[in-house]
Amino acid sequence: MRAVRLHGVGDLRITDEPPPDVPAGHSLVRVTAVGLCGSDLHWYGEAGIGDARLDRPLVLGHELAGVTEDGTPVAIDPAIPCETCPFCRGGDRNLCPYVRFAGHGDMDGGLRELMAWPTHLLHPLPPPLTAIDGAMLEPLGVALHAYDLGHVRAGSSVGVVGCGPIGLLLVQLAVAAGCTVVAADLLPHRLALAESFGARPTGEGLDGYGLDVTFDVSGSVDAVNHAIALARPGARVVLAGIPDDDRTTFVASQVRRKGLTIVLVRRMRETYPRAIDLVRRGVVDVAAVVSDRYPLARAGEAFAVAAGRTGHKVIVEPAS
Repeated sequence: MRAVRLHGVGDLRITDEPPPDVPAGHSLVRVTAVGLCGSDLHWYGEAGIGDARLDRPLVLGHELAGVTEDGTPVAIDPAIPCETCPFCRGGDRNLCPYVRFAGHGDMDGGLRELMAWPTHLLHPLPPPLTAIDGAMLEPLGVALHAYDLGHVRAGSSVGVVGCGPIGLLLVQLAVAAGCTVVAADLLPHRLALAESFGARPTGEGLDGYGLDVTFDVSGSVDAVNHAIALARPGARVVLAGIPDDDRTTFVASQVRRKGLTIVLVRRMRETYPRAIDLVRRGVVDVAAVVSDRYPLARAGEAFAVAAGRTGHKVIVEPAS
């Protein structure tokens, strides 16, 4: 089978490898779609993310869909928690300190033609969901988890700072709940797509007190402080972005005087069934966020386009 491995900063190489072994409790999956995430771009551009560093050639990719040997199309949950620690037993599998995650550390991800994965972490895709939809369920799951952490109420006012794919999905979730949504992004094409989903640019539709909930989905210091500035006194500010230098700073006096609650997002919390249902019913249009699709042989080009941020979500299709 073919696989794409990261050997260093910007160094992607296509290799021919034997098919993976399939342990008990696992299924062999032919990978059909892989979304390139902002965290993949950290690995690609920095050979690491946060405090994790590249120590061996790594197959990236954790936004995954595929087809099992019996022909069932599936979305693949990329996180393999231990299932026995207090956090797993308490329902917070995303906080498991022993989790293994596709495309991170010693766990290869989905930029390959075949992968063996725990069968219980494969979610069948009902019609009319496509492989593209299946790969987009992971970023939708992160958006859902961030939305839950924001305690968003129907009809409230919401700000989304950073209109990459997860930010665009957050816009759709909030609009579907009848919220007034304002959005901010430095890239006009991203802001335009957010507006097409029902958001307004920041500065429009705000009262003098600010917004009930704001989300930073960028990770930059400016974005974090913009999300804080948009929040009303007593609001919640949800930080979903990953900063480039593993540091987040903000103006403490503004946060203190407003009495803000600041919450950080760790991946997702058991959101696949909800995400599948939202897409199946047409509440969220994940395919509208996809701008570029590439075969595995052009993975290097796909990463360059994603890093250039000229579009929205970039998908690699290993089976094509």
